[in-house]
Amino acid sequence: MIGIDPHKGSHTASAIDQAETALGELRVRSGADQLGRLLGWAARWPERIWAVEGASGLGYLLAQQLVAAGEQVADVQPKLAARVRLLATGATNKNDPNDARSVAIAALRSPAVRKVGAENHAAVMRVWARRHRDLGSARTQVACRLHAVLCALVPGGFAGEISAARAAGLLDELQPDGAVAAARCDLARQFAADLRRIDEQMRDTRKRLAAAVTASRTTTTQIFGVGPVVAAIVIGEAGHITRFASRDHFAACNGTAPVEVSSGPRKIYRLSRRGNRRINHAIHMAAVTQIRHRHTDGRAYFERKLAEGKTRKEALRSLKRRISDALFARLQADARQAAGTVSAGPGGQPGSDSVASAAGSHPKHRPPARSPDREDKITRDEKNRQDLLTTKRLPSALFMS
Repeated sequence: MIGIDPHKGSHTASAIDQAETALGELRVRSGADQLGRLLGWAARWPERIWAVEGASGLGYLLAQQLVAAGEQVADVQPKLAARVRLLATGATNKNDPNDARSVAIAALRSPAVRKVGAENHAAVMRVWARRHRDLGSARTQVACRLHAVLCALVPGGFAGEISAARAAGLLDELQPDGAVAAARCDLARQFAADLRRIDEQMRDTRKRLAAAVTASRTTTTQIFGVGPVVAAIVIGEAGHITRFASRDHFAACNGTAPVEVSSGPRKIYRLSRRGNRRINHAIHMAAVTQIRHRHTDGRAYFERKLAEGKTRKEALRSLKRRISDALFARLQADARQAAGTVSAGPGGQPGSDSVASAAGSHPKHRPPARSPDREDKITRDEKNRQDLLTTKRLPSALFMS
């Protein structure tokens, strides 16, 4: 096992055997020859696995270079290596060689290490989703500054959401009465120009996101409220869905599963602040979209939770968990479809989902209506069956705040 502690300017490698005996160390500077030097040094160990700390962060480029060279690469979370240093009985000086050795030991002993593979369309979505998020933050900042300048020019400022066109129209109507007011008008026009430029960049980014989502052939967009931006965030941040053992693991990763803080006979569940907050935010936006449309199954589920006595926040959290389960099922089906190994589900249908579609699929993707004379009876029977499945498969504790 060869552990690597990556940095911006250098990479430190440390090799150990099954008994955690140190076999050698190497430090290489980041550059065009980093891969060749590492492979030449590791040639003495034909059966080897590379363990890179943070293969999706500072170690991303090196990990992908090793994968492209046909090497086996494992991604080690920094907290796993930190635990190794914490529990070590010998010298635990904080330096690059010891860090690399800790990474190797963590990869050797931990069962939760993820294998690094070649990047696919998920990486493309992650790139453009992060670009869209950064542009959104920049737009908010520019809009706030524009509002602040307008408050010094117009009594009461500008009410409501501002746009570049509305700001330009307001500035055209103003007649500066001095040098200070003229300077503020010029500054406001620059902010309006910045706003117009960012809006154009966001439109271009959304087009690229839509193209990437279409090329991936994902079915997550069939869930009501999941558009190209939400789908790109979920797929890009989640990565390979196979790294989640179940929908509960996926919910814990995105923060929609409550955290247990029980002690003794007292069973208590609290709101989770853990997990990937970007995926959590994307699921939140999908849930809010469903609640705003009365015809969706998500709105009906939300109202049913309110009728059970839950607060609006608790009902929203329950709906977010349902959407998380629906997304997990769609991502699993997409992975099986991509691998060409679509298996039969519990109902004997390929890709059958054990979660009822209370998350609400888009109406255009729903099956055709049944004959009118049997529609009411079958609908009632299906609703009772789905409620029974929900009660059995989704314990009420999962929905507690």
